Amino acid sequence: MGNVRTEKVKRIARELVRRYPGKFTADYEENKRVLMALVNLPSKKLRNMIAGYVTSLVVASMANKPSEEESQ
Repeated sequence: MGNVRTEKVKRIARELVRRYPGKFTADYEENKRVLMALVNLPSKKLRNMIAGYVTSLVVASMANKPSEEESQ
């Protein structure tokens, strides 16, 4: 079973990834630090939930992109 996330977490995460596409990585800890710098969130729990969803979005987008080596 997967994690259940509220629509608020998903909406904020998708918007941040859309606005700052190069800032986020597949590293959860790094994404937490980037979030602290970009957004003033009211709670640590909300920050962690958003960072986790951002990480999963980045990993999914990396998996969908064909690498240069595969196409040659």
